[in-house]
Amino acid sequence: MDRVTRHYEDLLAAHYTWMSGLPLTEKVAEQKALLKNLGISPKASGVAIDLGSGPGFQSLALAELGYERVLAIDTSQALLDELAAAKGDRPIEIIGADLRAFADFISSGTVNSIVCMGDTLTHLESRSDVSKLFLDAFEALAPGGRLVLTFRDLSTELTGLDRFLPVRADADRIMLCVLDYGPETVTVSDLIHIRNGDQWTLHKSSYQKLRIAPASVARELADYGFIIERDEPIGRMHAISARKPIVAKEA
Repeated sequence: MDRVTRHYEDLLAAHYTWMSGLPLTEKVAEQKALLKNLGISPKASGVAIDLGSGPGFQSLALAELGYERVLAIDTSQALLDELAAAKGDRPIEIIGADLRAFADFISSGTVNSIVCMGDTLTHLESRSDVSKLFLDAFEALAPGGRLVLTFRDLSTELTGLDRFLPVRADADRIMLCVLDYGPETVTVSDLIHIRNGDQWTLHKSSYQKLRIAPASVARELADYGFIIERDEPIGRMHAISARKPIVAKEA
């Protein structure tokens, strides 16, 4: 994920919260509602993990839902610093690490919820990384624990001018991204124009995302023993909520 990490360090981290288009409190409230809709119930206790937490939209939501321990894992120090400034006394542990190593920070069978949202899943380097993450999540979750994913369905190729996607614009910033499709990945080029007085400066960087078909994700999770409870588009994302059974599936 070195290229993704560099992309965030060089460009995206400075604009990530702005891209959401909402004040932090409203964004956290939005994510609380989404998590509850996807089966994450308020807890009086328990452990949750936010993979690719960024500035903590989901981490803060999980803490407000009642988890007594929330692990927020990301490689962007700038975004983790935003979370540190916002978390107050919420029980959030901030971990600067590759999300693929999350199992190093917990014991098997002890986690109640794992979330990987905001298109983080497609940032992994290979489809085998995705598979390992699913297997590690199944091992980490307690019986009845839940894995919640949101990601962009990039399996259908956009062509021509449809590859140019507006992200957000205001009086001083304009952002769009351009998608270039390969067989297994999409190169995403982020272009941000920033106003300084009467001058505009273009800032740009690119990185690759995996093309992951939602149907293949649901099948793979089911093969590993998860029970798929939600599998549907939500806004511009596809969401899957999967639960580890209380009784293990017989071989």
